[in-house]
Amino acid sequence: QVQLVESGGGLVQAGGSLRLSCSASGHTFSSFSMGWVRQAPGKEREFVAAIDYSGDRIYYADSMKGRFTISRDNARNAMYLQMTSLKPEDTAVYSCAAASLAYSWRGYYHPNDFGAWGRGTQVTVSA
Repeated sequence: QVQLVESGGGLVQAGGSLRLSCSASGHTFSSFSMGWVRQAPGKEREFVAAIDYSGDRIYYADSMKGRFTISRDNARNAMYLQMTSLKPEDTAVYSCAAASLAYSWRGYYHPNDFGAWGRGTQVTVSA
């Protein structure tokens, strides 16, 4: 059973940067597309970005384009989200997620399209 553990969240001022990490175990990491989703207080879970199993294809939600960068290191079973120019509205719990089928790719993923999610890491952006 796949296990996903996020790290790297914290408190940052608006305009600042954070780098989130996701460590995966329990499946062949390099066979599965991965992504990040987030959930702000009182709001539904929201797609952030996705990267295919090889790292060649990437898709971002419109509001993250140009500010967030998703990447992965298949040798380390790890995925990352570099976040820059952070805004207070980026405040949320950020979770990494794994696709349910090996060697599949959607581009945009509704959060419920993923097969597994981590517990998340809190990102708080102060004004």
